[in-house]
Amino acid sequence: MYQDKTLTCKDCGSEFVFTAGEQEFYAEKGFQNEPTRCKDCRQAKKDARRSSGERREMYEAVCSECGKTTEVPFKPSNDRPVYCRECYEARK
Repeated sequence: MYQDKTLTCKDCGSEFVFTAGEQEFYAEKGFQNEPTRCKDCRQAKKDARRSSGERREMYEAVCSECGKTTEVPFKPSNDRPVYCRECYEARK
C-alpha cells in the first residue's frame, strides 16, 4: 500500500526518505502532513527549543471524554476528539 518517498528538507535542502513504515505510522496517528525536515534537522530544532527554554504554544480545549478544560500543544479542530491527559492515558 505505502511506498518509500523521497522528500526535500525545508531547512537544509537535502533529500531524505519518508519510508513506507513511517507513512503507515503517520496514517495510524491521523497525521495529515508529511514531514518537512530530515531527521537531523528535526532533532536540531528540538534540541534548540529545549536549550533555549522555549515553550510550545498551548491551546485550551475541552476534553471529549470527561468535559474537563485542558491544554494541548496543537490547535484543536472540530473534526477530531481532544482528550485531557488522564483520559488520553486511559484510552491507550
